[in-house]
Amino acid sequence: MTRVPKDPSSAEPPGRRGLDPEAHVLVVEDDTPTRHLIARLLRENGFRATGVRDGREMWETLRNAEVDLVLLDVMLPGESGLELLRGLHAERGTLPVVMVTAKGTEADRVLGLDLGADDYLAKPFGRRELLARVRAVLRRARPATAASEEVAVHATVHRLRFDGWTVDLARRELLAPEGAVVDLSGAGYALLLAFLEHPRRVLARDQILELSRGRLADPNDRSVDVLVSRLRRKLEGKEGGTAMIKTVRGAGYMFLPAVERVA
Repeated sequence: MTRVPKDPSSAEPPGRRGLDPEAHVLVVEDDTPTRHLIARLLRENGFRATGVRDGREMWETLRNAEVDLVLLDVMLPGESGLELLRGLHAERGTLPVVMVTAKGTEADRVLGLDLGADDYLAKPFGRRELLARVRAVLRRARPATAASEEVAVHATVHRLRFDGWTVDLARRELLAPEGAVVDLSGAGYALLLAFLEHPRRVLARDQILELSRGRLADPNDRSVDVLVSRLRRKLEGKEGGTAMIKTVRGAGYMFLPAVERVA
């Protein structure tokens, strides 16, 4: 069971409870004391929280309520958290998901991120870390007007274009050259915006994490590499496609196309 240590400094005054104090977090955790503890912590810090025990209750809640983020435990009865993550990514690709597990190895974190999770929280964790990660993921998933401010896009800019591709900031959508909408996770969208705001510049991993408005893992972790690899596959397709993201050995990554801002 996760023990969330008491931390008086984690209690914040009402005016400092995050960017969206009314956000609804769905806690999927089969251990009842842990589920109640996490839900209570979220409520005490300005969030709405609903706790469920398994995938069946998760889907039932999603059908009947608006949810802004899913806090999903890996070890669940019936369908595992990773299986549920696949389903969430397929049916609700834009819904942010933070994986929670007792397995804290790098391989486990990379697997969760590769399956579409927006962040990864290893047990045991503290109150402040839980709140910080939930807020960071919700911040990335804010409406397009806020997202555009975060990446310093002028208010009159509604679309970003590069090499035939288009990012619609109002809809938070990536459109392929033929017009099809390309599915991106919240973390993938934030990563793409970071590149589009700094084209043809080498970005180190820690810079990418900062520009993406939230730390997904330690800067030395493979998490950034996995996210870049996933985005590269979306943009470049099969081997031989147009190169979009260049790996600069020992330095980071560079987004190669020119970027046009369109009102």
